[in-house]
Amino acid sequence: MIAHSWEDTPVEVAMPPVAETRTVEGGGMTIAFERLAAGVETAPLFRGLPDDACQSPHWGYVLTGRLRVVATGGDEVVLHAGQAYYLAPGHNVVVEEDCELVEFSPAQARAATMEHAARALAAQGA
Repeated sequence: MIAHSWEDTPVEVAMPPVAETRTVEGGGMTIAFERLAAGVETAPLFRGLPDDACQSPHWGYVLTGRLRVVATGGDEVVLHAGQAYYLAPGHNVVVEEDCELVEFSPAQARAATMEHAARALAAQGA
């Protein structure tokens, strides 16, 4: 299939009401539809990776809500509904307002980072 929507994309992570991610791969990329609740922070999930940060680049679009991106160099940017973005490897996210986004990432880099995050969640008992 060349077109995807929230409804037809398989669930990757389901932690209602905190987070739900649905993903599909194609052409070496992962398309991720994400719903994240205010207060979600990625730093604990990426602890142990270089700079304790996400190691995958992402291109995306914020559909609703607001999130803050913190780069390992200390730079921060707030993304809000209606904005497209590029995140270089070496970042963490803090969700400031419930949000929905669609994101595109190289499949291999994203998979390695998400495997680490899944182990961190399991260690937390989530």
